[in-house]
Amino acid sequence: MIQPKIRIQDYTYELPQERIASYPLEKRDSSKLLIYNRGVISQNIFSSLPVFLPENSLMVFNNTRVVPARLLFKKETGAFIEIFCLEPHDPAEYNISFASTSTCCWKTIVGNMKRWKGGKLSFFNYSELDLKAELVERVDNSYIVRFSWNTGIPFSKVLEICGKVPIPPYLNRETEAIDKERYQTLYAKYRGSVAAPTAGLHFTDAVISEIKAKGIDNEELCLHVGAGTFLPVKSEFISDHIMHSEPFSVTKAFLEKLFALKEGEKVIAVGTTSTRSLESLYFLGLQCLEQTPQKWVPRCVSQWDPYNTDNSIPLKKSIGAILEYMTINSLEILNLRTQIIIVPSYRFHVVDMLITNFHQPQSTLLLLIAAFVGTENWQSIYDYALKNDFRFLSYGDSSLLIR
Repeated sequence: MIQPKIRIQDYTYELPQERIASYPLEKRDSSKLLIYNRGVISQNIFSSLPVFLPENSLMVFNNTRVVPARLLFKKETGAFIEIFCLEPHDPAEYNISFASTSTCCWKTIVGNMKRWKGGKLSFFNYSELDLKAELVERVDNSYIVRFSWNTGIPFSKVLEICGKVPIPPYLNRETEAIDKERYQTLYAKYRGSVAAPTAGLHFTDAVISEIKAKGIDNEELCLHVGAGTFLPVKSEFISDHIMHSEPFSVTKAFLEKLFALKEGEKVIAVGTTSTRSLESLYFLGLQCLEQTPQKWVPRCVSQWDPYNTDNSIPLKKSIGAILEYMTINSLEILNLRTQIIIVPSYRFHVVDMLITNFHQPQSTLLLLIAAFVGTENWQSIYDYALKNDFRFLSYGDSSLLIR
């Protein structure tokens, strides 16, 4: 199996704490915008983004919605245990789990786990719900936890009442009231993420209206961002790093637009999550072609599939196979999963332009940027951003990258 031998140490830079944006700007679209266009770097304001986008393009947003997934429980001894909900376990389907009215199980990360020796925990400051947490089992580095409550309200409402928005740890502060609104895109629809697709945080209704007025078609997919997005790469080589997997879904109508793109028409991905989903579609289509649309059983795109697969098959043929599968099975929405990792040497099949924030040193997201613009160019982009007072990470400024 081919696994790129990339030293993560080669993808680092000095990021002072004061350059990390701890809070969002007052206006979403007032953030700075770096434009990288085939080697030329310039800057503007995000509200001017539509000026730099080509007509007759397809812009793709991730419409996932962040859930207040951090819950603080208290033992009888007084010790606090934080439970961070990652994804539903039983029932495993997001909507069914959120609609549960008395009990459900979630895959979680547990803080202060050494203090939880067993038994049920009680939520510490909302007695009316009588929300309890019970440890079911350990799975790798996470825990299956059963929640139960007694008021008959859906679990989605339980989280709204009791949970905190899971802002990134590198903000070095507690969740505040402003995060409930601003750590969420304006177009967020489907609950499930524990981290925001932050490239979308800059968009306002005015910017989206201008984009549409320019003749750029807007479409949406849904990838629920997992806590793995915060995990640093700890191995010396990226080949030893295990990438997290995430669920995503696409509609048949969206795939038909992707299939119908004419030569020269560009796909603009809003964020790395949209990029990973779009590129995963190509390899899912190859799976479908190999098994035939009549017999295809979709499997998760593994992180090294792109580097061990025939990349010469045209995108239209790949997407066409998925559409045939959906037609045969009378599907309007396809639920999928991806573990794809995009690093230098990756060949892009779908995305031509990328809107994204500035990412952490030695992260898989920085490797994706390097793969997109070229290993010789990512450093100059980040040097420019540092020298020109750009704000970094989730609440930071934005960039438009053109391959």
